[in-house]
Amino acid sequence: MQRVAFIGLGRMGHGMAGRYLDAGFTVAVWNRSKAKAEDLIARGARWSTSPEDAAIDADAVVTMVADDDASREVWLTKDGAAATMKAGTLAIECSTVSYQHALDMARELHSRGLIYIDCPVTGLPEAAAAGKLTLLVGADAADLDKARPFLDPIGNTVRHFGAVGTGTVFKLINNLMGAVQIAGLAEGVAIAEHAGLDMKLVAEALATGAVASPQVIRHSKRMITRDFSGASFTAALRHKDATYAVRLAETLLPGVPVSRAVLAAYDEARAHAADDDEGKMIEIVSRPK
Repeated sequence: MQRVAFIGLGRMGHGMAGRYLDAGFTVAVWNRSKAKAEDLIARGARWSTSPEDAAIDADAVVTMVADDDASREVWLTKDGAAATMKAGTLAIECSTVSYQHALDMARELHSRGLIYIDCPVTGLPEAAAAGKLTLLVGADAADLDKARPFLDPIGNTVRHFGAVGTGTVFKLINNLMGAVQIAGLAEGVAIAEHAGLDMKLVAEALATGAVASPQVIRHSKRMITRDFSGASFTAALRHKDATYAVRLAETLLPGVPVSRAVLAAYDEARAHAADDDEGKMIEIVSRPK
């Protein structure tokens, strides 16, 4: 029976870890808060005292944490997973990290005989719990083949962009474009409200017209009704992803004014509603100046 260590049980990670249990894997879990693991433990997961403990005898270690610092901590500190991973073990990074961090992690873990798979994901928490994420992979083809049995339970689509780092590049592009759409939508909704338009009709038109996208469809009605229940992505996380994306973009293009503008918008959103749903951008742009 394959053994997986899963580290990071937030909105996405919890459902992903559950998928390995559903698929019959032996699963060890670690999270900063044990409370988030209680139902997984009840289903058969082994609670671990640290990432190092979780990784003992694992065939693959999968991480889903917030950012570069969290990733570095769970992999490389004295209590990190890499301390006890056997040579040849898969290190599958599903977190959204910076491009340089992905390259640095690959180099460091490869130097320890481990196989690093750059594998950020797209999809909402419901998709994570159903095993229907899209996996954005950067890895050698042979390494990806070895990793597939550990990817199949969590995703129904694998997009292999090339070498390590390319999966992260696309994830940052994807999330930056999402930030642009959400910030633009918030301004559009605010303009419509101030102009006195029928907002029920505005919601219908936005969700069915030429500008409709999954982000617009999902957020337009929520912004108009100001119903942000069931938050799945916070302003702070979107700001983090936009920061990593702009940092990368500025190394590749002479100017990225749209990207810089949306990062500035999320600077403000993070300052006022860091841990709230990113859809609250509407409240930021509507505030009196």
